[in-house]
Amino acid sequence: MSTTVKEPTTDPTPADAAPARAAHRTAAVLALARVEARELVMQIPVLFFFLLEAGLLVWKCWDEEGMDAFPVLNTVDRDTQSGPLLASIALLICVNVAVQRDRRNGTAQQFGVLPLEPWRRTLAHLLSVVPFALLAALLVAVEYGWSALKPGAVGHGSLGELAVGPLMVLLTGVVGVLLARLLPSSLVPILFAVAVYFLITSLLMTDGAPEGVRRLAPVLDAGGGGGDPVPSDLLGRPASWHALYLAGLCALLACAALLVAGGRTRALKAVTAVALAVTAAGAVGQLPRDTAALEAARKTASTAPERVQSCTTRDGATYCSFPEWNGVRREWAKVVDRVRAAAGAPASDLRLTVRQRIDTSGGLEVDSTLAPSTTPGEVTVGTRWGGNRVGEFAVGVAAVLVAGTEARADALCDGRMVTVMWLALGSDPHPLTTFRNVRLDDEVTGSGVVLAPTDPLSLTAQQTEVLRALLDRPRAEVTARVKAHWRDLTSPRTTTAQTARLLGVPVPKGVETCADDE
Repeated sequence: MSTTVKEPTTDPTPADAAPARAAHRTAAVLALARVEARELVMQIPVLFFFLLEAGLLVWKCWDEEGMDAFPVLNTVDRDTQSGPLLASIALLICVNVAVQRDRRNGTAQQFGVLPLEPWRRTLAHLLSVVPFALLAALLVAVEYGWSALKPGAVGHGSLGELAVGPLMVLLTGVVGVLLARLLPSSLVPILFAVAVYFLITSLLMTDGAPEGVRRLAPVLDAGGGGGDPVPSDLLGRPASWHALYLAGLCALLACAALLVAGGRTRALKAVTAVALAVTAAGAVGQLPRDTAALEAARKTASTAPERVQSCTTRDGATYCSFPEWNGVRREWAKVVDRVRAAAGAPASDLRLTVRQRIDTSGGLEVDSTLAPSTTPGEVTVGTRWGGNRVGEFAVGVAAVLVAGTEARADALCDGRMVTVMWLALGSDPHPLTTFRNVRLDDEVTGSGVVLAPTDPLSLTAQQTEVLRALLDRPRAEVTARVKAHWRDLTSPRTTTAQTARLLGVPVPKGVETCADDE
């Protein structure tokens, strides 16, 4: 008979059990966070507004116009910040409701017997909003990437600007959890959202507020009025510091929610201290510095752009641009080449200088009209390209070829306007469409105002009639007549009627005056 001797078993020592309990609690927190995240996804406001944001992004990418082929990336990155706004508010309200679920259902005492303390359950709610911040980051990446991958993309974006949208989603989710722990009421998040909106719009975003105070808002004021973009180094936006400030604020408010819920671990206290330091560093780092140098740089770019531009020469024309727009020069050259090819000598061999210009005297990125250049052979081009800007630039090139300078082109009120418009439109692939686009009234008949990179030009009804007749004739035939009669067609003494006779089209009827366009 044999006997089996069993080795005595020993219970895990407290030192071994502590890591196991910590691992189980961590797994429980993550499991609860996944459940809460799924619950948030099923909330109608959250689902609706995130789907709405995605749908608007698809529509924006699908419904593009000509200028969208040449996006300026330092404006694209800022445009991504307003997209998640409504989704952020929906997330704030819904996560607040989720945190108060046990209180609302009267099960708070039952939750008290679970192995997860209230602060750990709060941590799970905080983690449940992280997937929505990642979703916002994905949408931002798609929106920015769609523009950045285009061959005509101009300049570069800022990672700090791109991070604002996702961080704002994360911040609102954290605020929703904190409010639920501080003031457990379903009305609090709604009232909070309204109060914050009025605080930002009436105090932080007003012109009278100090710049340092305005930068404490979640989204920095763009500082523009929808006008043409400017080089990135003139914006003066502390994007990286602001992103650091938002990240620190998210961590600080999350720690505050955990502390309110009863968390007192040394790790939590240490993270709170670090988050406070990061938030303070970001807030201080985005304070305005060396504003005099920034204003001087803006003035130089506006009044003496040649000091900060580089130039290149192509086929007898010089193209000068700000560094971020160097890749667009070849597009300018295509327009210059085709317009000059339709002109007669000596204008066809005139050495033009295409100068990119901006105007910051009234503020950044505001609608303004550039003053015509008085430099012979200099043509102005702005910072927007594509779409209507191509036709407007062609008008500017043609005006300089005919009048010599942009300043003298303002006074064109005779047959030379027909020559200018023929040069701009005669070799255009879609002349009537371009003609409609460069006219302020979007018409192709009667008198009107023609847009150009600087001051607009005036076109009488008779000049429009002659131009329409020319566009109906074979292009080669009209080009030959223009070259043959170039001296007369560019003379200030030549009337519109005489221009019509020289180019072989019917003479328009009626008395022509420059006041016809008024």
